[in-house]
Formats: sequence, structure tokens, C-alpha cells
Amino acid sequence: MKDQLATLAERSRFDEIIDVRTPAEFAEDHLPGAINAPVLSNAERVIVGTLYKQNPFEATRVGAAMVARNLAQHLDTLFADRPHTWRPLVYCWRGGKRSGAMTAWMNLIGWRARQLEGGYKGYRRWVLDELDAAPARYRYVVLAGNTGCGKTRLLHALGAEGAQVLDLEGLARHRGSLLGAWPDAPQPSQKAFDTALVAALNGFTTERPVFVEAESKRIGLLHLPESLMQALRSAAAITVSASLAQRVAYLCQDYAHLFDAPADFAAKLARLTELHGKEALARWQALLAAGERAALFEALIVEHYDPAYRRSRPQIRASGETIQIAPAGDLNEVARQVLARFAA
Repeated sequence: MKDQLATLAERSRFDEIIDVRTPAEFAEDHLPGAINAPVLSNAERVIVGTLYKQNPFEATRVGAAMVARNLAQHLDTLFADRPHTWRPLVYCWRGGKRSGAMTAWMNLIGWRARQLEGGYKGYRRWVLDELDAAPARYRYVVLAGNTGCGKTRLLHALGAEGAQVLDLEGLARHRGSLLGAWPDAPQPSQKAFDTALVAALNGFTTERPVFVEAESKRIGLLHLPESLMQALRSAAAITVSASLAQRVAYLCQDYAHLFDAPADFAAKLARLTELHGKEALARWQALLAAGERAALFEALIVEHYDPAYRRSRPQIRASGETIQIAPAGDLNEVARQVLARFAA
């Protein structure tokens, strides 16, 4: 019923957002702040979908029984303590039967539930539109520099000083390099990353600059929108520099977890064989086997990371005015200097 529908723009008026899709669908992506109350489990959705191809009526009957049982379970547990004034917004894939069933029952109980018009599919269209439009709204300052120079540390220091920061590697759960995967934290899906990126962008004000690290178009397995890349190419830039010894120390801290699984580390290094040759690989893996962490990272900086940065620099380096900063000392003081220069 149309009077039970709400638009995406109205979502902030509700007490809670309920995603009734399967746990697998929810895990791939969902509206920010939503909770998962599936009316079909992962396995049940497969059963109903398979049966539908053979007998749509029987699939509808079986599915309705499953939905009823799951709804009852949620009403007895997840929603048992909700007050009579509760206003939930409910959605499924397209704003169809699954969310319609839960919305109808909630309203019969006496809650003021509404169904999200267009469901998740409509929300996803809005996210893609925002990815095209939102990046151009802001003025950026890009932190550029070689691997290990402390860009991420400076970005976090800027955030601690009250600056607007866009932590792309944090959103992607990846440091962007061959060795950049986070330990025990897999990357989100592309859809979930897009959702997080839109939420971050929409949290900024246009009155102050947004600080961000220089990135290639891909962070691990995830792609950045072309609209954001275009905005960063025309941004002001800060070149962050640090001594070789400081960079080695940073990498030893950031990648210490790699030495907990030396075989996996060696396998990652082996992927560089075609680029650097078997002799270089053998030397790096010998340093790894000997536990020579600093020597290994120094070799990787000099032989791999710096040459790679020089090759890619025209693509990932923003144009515009640059200043040199060496963040070997107090990064918060460096951040204050940067803000004094670029915050106006």
C-alpha cells in the first residue's frame, strides 16, 4: 500500500532501519546503521528460488510459511522490547514481498512501520549517483610521497587536530601496496566500500578542505570512482618526506605481522619475480629467512617501492602547489603547520 511507503530522503525520520534480506545480502552491503532481521535465511532463499523455477505457486506457499516462522521468531526476540511508539523503516531487495510482509505485520501490531520505496536496489542507485556527484563538491589537499614516509600517520594526526580527513585506506582496509592487506580484516565488498565512501563524503562541509592520501585507482581489490580521481588530480598537494632510516622503521612497524607467517610473506614477494628477476627475489627471501627485517624493507624501498613510485607518480600525484614536510618529529606539530597553511 502506498501509504506504507517512505522515500530514501525520509530515512532519518525513523527510529530504526530494518534490513530483512538474507545474512549474505546484508553482509555484502546495507544501508548505514541498518540491522539485519532476515525473513529468509541464506539456505531458505536458495530453496525458494530453486522451487520457483519449477512451480511458482508452490514456491510462494513454501516461502510464505518460512517468512511467517522467521517473522514470529523476530517478534519474540529481536523486537520484543520495542515500545508501541516505535517507527521502523523496513527494506528488502526491491521493496517487494519480503519487506512488505514484515511492514504489514508490524503495523497490525501497532507500530508505525514503513517500507522503503525501491528497497536496497533504489538505495544502490542513489549511492552510484552520489559517487558521481559528491567528490566534486569539496576542496582537497593530497598527501603525496614515497612508500613508508608517514602519509597515513600525518593524515591521522591531521584528523586528531580537527581537520576533515578522507581515509581511503581505512575504508578499504588495505594499505594499497602488494603487502598492504590488513591482518585479520578482509576488505569489504565493492558495494560496501562505495557505501562507506559516500557516507564519509556526505559527512564533510564544503567550508574547509578535505585531506586525503594520494592513491592509485585501485586499493587492493577495490576501485575508486573516476569522479574522485579527477578531483584529486586537480588538488593542492603536500609532498611528505622522511629519511630512509625513518621509512624503514615505519615499515617495520606497519608490516610486523607479515613475519608471523613467513611462508605467506615469501609467496607475496614471489609475485615480484617477473618485475625484478630471480636474483633479487632470492636475496629478499634470504633476508626474510634470516629475520633481517630492517635490511629487507630497506632493499624493498630502494629496489621496488621507490622505482614503482617514480613510474606511477604522474598518475597518482596531484598537481598544484607543493611543500616538503619531514614528519620524523612531532606529527601533531607538523599537522598544525599544515592546517595553518591550507585550512583557510
